Amino acid sequence: MSSLFKRDLKKHWYIKYNNNGYPHIQQGFVLPPNRFEEFDPFLIMAEDWYKRGAFPDHPHRGFQTITYVIDGRLEHIDNHGGNSILEAGDIQYMNAGSGARHAEEPVDQDIAHTLQLWLNLPSSLKNTKTSYQNVYIEDVPHVKIEGGELKVYSGDIAGVKGPMNSLVPITMTEISLTKGMTYKHILPENHNGFVYVLSGEVELGESKTPLKKTGAGTLTFNENGKNESEFEISANSRSKLLVYSGVPLREEIVVYGPFVMNSMEEVQQAYRDYHAGKFGPPAE
Repeated sequence: MSSLFKRDLKKHWYIKYNNNGYPHIQQGFVLPPNRFEEFDPFLIMAEDWYKRGAFPDHPHRGFQTITYVIDGRLEHIDNHGGNSILEAGDIQYMNAGSGARHAEEPVDQDIAHTLQLWLNLPSSLKNTKTSYQNVYIEDVPHVKIEGGELKVYSGDIAGVKGPMNSLVPITMTEISLTKGMTYKHILPENHNGFVYVLSGEVELGESKTPLKKTGAGTLTFNENGKNESEFEISANSRSKLLVYSGVPLREEIVVYGPFVMNSMEEVQQAYRDYHAGKFGPPAE
């Protein structure tokens, strides 16, 4: 294990929140917009608190979403007849592909608190069929580690495979540690990765950089590497964090509104297709 590439925090920051009022109560960006090359294959990640009416029927094309429910109940509706309710610890994976149309609404009077990650698609997969996958907390492998637990949502981690099946393979792990414990998270060394602290305070990487609740950071990696790497996490208090990783796509990225394409011409075509009804009827 000592020969593994040792990861560190490359950059880190704390989330700045905007209070938007009703129904989209509060929002902050864990991965801020317009840093696509740095986060590749990830695009943005937003943390949101909202009530019904914030995210009614809307379209997407050219990327994937991974929505993690922190608290509250979230109803997802798509325009192919799909309807499901997600609760704390559940995630939904959506491949927007050639054209999704869906709505994401809290149930009844709930305030939904979610993290939504946008995961890019390579140009070869941007016109794939739209699909959805619900990953419920009871179906997620729970791995006991010394002084803590892993929940493996995606990828091969700690000897288990997460149930989420994204078109662009990634790892997604929730890590919980008790005070004073240290854990070495193993990831492919060619994966770009980031971390978000949900609670507590930790020291991360070779530099033992402290990061507490609402702190996020990118990880060093070896893009041409073919082996595994080690990311050390030590808990200064009872802590919970999310770690994501994936192989960069290194393609042109044009993000405009709800579409992520490789050129502005493709974005304009997406708008034309949407207004021509090619995304199908509203999700309701």
